[in-house]
This record gives sequence, structure tokens and C-alpha cells, in this order.
Amino acid sequence: MRDALRKSPVTMILLAMTTLVFLAMQVLYLGNASTGTAVFNFGGMYGAYVAYDPSQLWRLVTPIFVHIGWQHFIFNALTLYFVGQLAEQIWGHHKFLALYVLSGIAGNVFTLFFTPNVIAAGASTSLFGVFAAIMVAGYFGRNPYLKELGRNYQALIIVNLIFNLFTPSIGIAGHFGGLVGGVLCAIFLPTLVEKNMFKPWQRWLAAATYVGLSLFLIVLALH
Repeated sequence: MRDALRKSPVTMILLAMTTLVFLAMQVLYLGNASTGTAVFNFGGMYGAYVAYDPSQLWRLVTPIFVHIGWQHFIFNALTLYFVGQLAEQIWGHHKFLALYVLSGIAGNVFTLFFTPNVIAAGASTSLFGVFAAIMVAGYFGRNPYLKELGRNYQALIIVNLIFNLFTPSIGIAGHFGGLVGGVLCAIFLPTLVEKNMFKPWQRWLAAATYVGLSLFLIVLALH
């Protein structure tokens, strides 16, 4: 664990924050932490309420750290532990943090717009973005290791999306938004291995697309 903290401090800090939020929910709600009220009060996304009160837009970030039940938390925590360390080595500490948070925000923007009447939460919006970013880096990069990772994560994304289609309780809108955010982030956030994978104009276009699409969906959702 000490070695992981030294090599991947952002992953470990994100994991610690996610764990602390989950444990706080269990303590404060004593067995009722999976209810809509508990999830909402701890920062879950509820699009209809955000549309009613736009000052609640901070909920585009907070759902990343909130989970609904032990199974949801353990699955995402384990995924973050392993995939986060990998991605942090590829992008570096600061760019990995940006990738994780921006992918989560994109996922929550999609949730806000497409499923406003659902209370949603979970790190999977961010994790799907990380999956997508690794896939993009592998597809467009020349590094053999990245290419192999990219193929593996492409298959992982497809399997997860198919699973989502047959599991109504899972917020597919948030996962799809995370994928879109992750793809765009992979273009404008250069990896440590291949910093010139994309041309400057491609990076600027991807960044502008991320901002423009997010603002467009937010504005539509609030009106």
C-alpha cells in the first residue's frame, strides 16, 4: 500500500475520499444508506431538482464519490484501485486527476439531461471515461504495451455496455457520458509515453467539443 501511495497518490486519495464518503453514509443512515434520500443528501445527481435550482450544479461532481450499497461501492473501489494506478502511470498525477474528474462530470451531465427523474451516483461515470481514454491511447499510439491495453479495454467497454442494457437499475446514460468524456479527454490530455499522439489543433478541437457539448446539454436541461 505504501508503494502504491508513492507511485499513484491521486488514485489512493480518490479511493480514500470515496471510502470515507461511503462509510459516513453507513454511520449516519444506519442501514438506510441506499435510500434515495441518503444518496441525494450526500450529493447524488437528481436532474429534476438541479433544473429547479441551478445552484445545485455542484452535483455534477459530487456523485462521483457517492455509492448505492456495498456491492456498488466494492466493485467501483476495486476497479479504481487497479485501473486508476494504471492510468496514473500513463497520464501522470495531474492529468489523471483531470481525466477522472472531467469524465465523471461528463457522465453526470448526460445523466442530468437524459434521465432527470432518476437519483444517480457512482464512480462508474469516471471509470468508464478512464476505460475509454486507455482505449483511445492504445488505438492511436505506437507503444506496443498501450496498443495491447487499448484492445483489452475496448472489449471491456463493449461487455460492460451490453451488461448495462440488460440491467435496468444501472444508469447507462451516465456510463455513456463518461465514455464520451473519456474519449475527448484522451485527445486533449497527452500521455507521458507519447506526448505528440495528437496534433495541437486536434487537442484544441477536443477540448472545445468537451466544453461546448457539456454547456449545451446543461443549458437545455435547465430550461
